[in-house]
Amino acid sequence: MDDRARRLCWHGMGLFLLGLVTGLAVQQLTNPRMGLAAPLEGVMNGTFLLALGAAWSHVRLPRRAAALAFGAALFAAWTNWGTTTLAAALGTAAMTPIAAGAHRGRPWAELLVTVGFGSVAVAMLLAAALLLWGLRRRAGAALTREAVMHGEP
Repeated sequence: MDDRARRLCWHGMGLFLLGLVTGLAVQQLTNPRMGLAAPLEGVMNGTFLLALGAAWSHVRLPRRAAALAFGAALFAAWTNWGTTTLAAALGTAAMTPIAAGAHRGRPWAELLVTVGFGSVAVAMLLAAALLLWGLRRRAGAALTREAVMHGEP
């Protein structure tokens, strides 16, 4: 397993564990309804990083694009959990009006959460697009006998 794959798995398991631990504090958060999303984000994003670590050897990208995809995926996964937890702790409604209910945060908190969720969206879209590109079949790639036998396109 190459170093990036191992690091993705390490971060994935760490985020997964943190999501589970976050679930123990849901009732202590300013907005427990939003707080229900925080452990879910930790567990889901941790699972995403574990899956990406397992698939990393199949990603074919130029060195800089691979580094960008790796960094963007890590940033998006951790920041998604962190921003969701922060939104629940601060009781903000930015970007989450349904989960916020009657809660409203201070203007600085609303801005912080908006920037957090906005950066998550940009980073995750960038990572997903680069990874999809890196997982494409190479143009003109000859079908190997093994690929044909396994029914791969």
